[in-house]
Amino acid sequence: MGKKSKFIQAASISTAVLLNTVTLAVAENSPNSSSNNYQISGKIKDSKLEKNQTLSSATALPSSIRVDEQNLQLSNFSEDTFSRLRSVEVAQSTDSTTDIIKPAQQSIPNTEKLNPSANPLSFPTQPDEVEVDTQKPITLEQAIELSLKNNKEIEDARINVERSEAVLRENRAALFPTLDLSSGLSYSNDAFLDSIIDQRIDDSVEDQLEADPTLSEEEARTRAEDSFTDSSSADFTFNTGVTLNYNIYDGGNRGASIRAAEKQLRSDELNLEVIVEQTRFETADDYYDLQNDDAQVKIEEAAVEDALQTLRDAQLLEKAGLGTRFDVLRAEVELAQARQRLSIAEAQQKISRRQLAETLSVAHNSELATADAIEEAGTWELSLPDSIVQAFKNRAELEQFLLQREIGEEQRTIALSAIRPTVSASASYSLNDDFEDDFDINDDYSVGLNINWRLFDGGAARSRAQQAEKDIESAETGFANQRNLIRFGVEQAYFGLQANKENIGTATKEVELAEESLRLARLRFQAGVGTQTDVIDAQTQLTTARGSLLTSIIEYNQSYIDLQRQVSNTPDNGLQDLP
Repeated sequence: MGKKSKFIQAASISTAVLLNTVTLAVAENSPNSSSNNYQISGKIKDSKLEKNQTLSSATALPSSIRVDEQNLQLSNFSEDTFSRLRSVEVAQSTDSTTDIIKPAQQSIPNTEKLNPSANPLSFPTQPDEVEVDTQKPITLEQAIELSLKNNKEIEDARINVERSEAVLRENRAALFPTLDLSSGLSYSNDAFLDSIIDQRIDDSVEDQLEADPTLSEEEARTRAEDSFTDSSSADFTFNTGVTLNYNIYDGGNRGASIRAAEKQLRSDELNLEVIVEQTRFETADDYYDLQNDDAQVKIEEAAVEDALQTLRDAQLLEKAGLGTRFDVLRAEVELAQARQRLSIAEAQQKISRRQLAETLSVAHNSELATADAIEEAGTWELSLPDSIVQAFKNRAELEQFLLQREIGEEQRTIALSAIRPTVSASASYSLNDDFEDDFDINDDYSVGLNINWRLFDGGAARSRAQQAEKDIESAETGFANQRNLIRFGVEQAYFGLQANKENIGTATKEVELAEESLRLARLRFQAGVGTQTDVIDAQTQLTTARGSLLTSIIEYNQSYIDLQRQVSNTPDNGLQDLP
């Protein structure tokens, strides 16, 4: 192509740019224009700038060719028209990505009002008691503090620890002898039949009559009754006594029971630690999910604003006769889709807020929001091998399986103690008195040594011992399986952390390019050398890029806290302050 043809092409393109921009200015200021209600952001500084941008995006001209702006002005346009031309604003993205990936905001100073009722059995009975009030922004630190204080699983684990302490005290009580005190007061007498005294009087009368036939029966009975004057058939007895018992040897049951209770207490303490760590992790994970959904709403709101601006541009061009109804319809479809995505994002945001409230167990009328800025949570300093080794050393789950194995050994000893001999000693002292007789109080004591040995129980004890041995094998298998899961968990979190670290840099650059691409696409569309499809594609790419950047940061933070959870007991986790 010759220089003359290139010059004609350049002049045509520049003229089209100027004409389209002037037409936009006229359409915008037209009293019948349907776009008067819209405001276009950004500015074309001058027609020369737009001409150069359009030429750079279309055809590169030789440096010897210059187009004079004065030659492009049309004689039938007044100076006022060109003044309006220079004031026309070019549509740009309404918000920058740094505004959408939200910065930190002020958190509430006191979280006491977020705590639920102290009565665990209470529940709301009126609608206004569950209706959420204004949002309360909290930091991640405040969220973790609330979760550790209110979480019901932690509370239940603490109760189990206290129960195990009571079980241990119960088993240790077997080390001491037992001392029993018993007392009794009883009264007895004849009921309806003849008493023993009456029977003895009758026998005495018969004996007297046989010995002396001349004696009358009445006289004999009188003599017999006189002989039993000091006797009574009633008994009114008091007795009291103390008994001391001690198991000298019980086949190993006592010592094994104490050791098993100690190990169970330690296992429950470790379980509390596991639940605290898991609660800390779930709280942070839910917090980052809410951060993600908050920012996702902002991204979709920006996408709606971009779609609205595209629709305004399409309507202006259609009004000026440079656009088509098809472009307007496409812009309306894009706007409808953006609004649908925004509606879904807002619903997910509400779900995440309630999820965080459930994890923290806050009051029913509390509406939570995140106050922390969306940024990288920290830097992991340990290498992958060091992280794996630290996890093997620190994870409470591994120690729990070792404790379960030891408890199984103690249970086996307890089972076999049933068929071993037992030796016990006892001593007692008692006092007795019958208030109906003429005798004084009497006392007695006893001392004994007892040996018991169950020679046959049908194999029940050995069967229980075999059950305990299987529990030991199960604990060993569980230990091996948990060890493998811990390594995989560390590796998965570590690889995810590294990948998201790289993705943050890539996504940041992608956002910058997408923002510039959308700006240029709008300029080209306004100039008439671009299409509506270019603008919509650029909007979609910008929304996707912002979502990728947000996802990279959130997933990095979630991988970071996951790695902390997998290793556990690191200083950042604060487990040394375990309540």
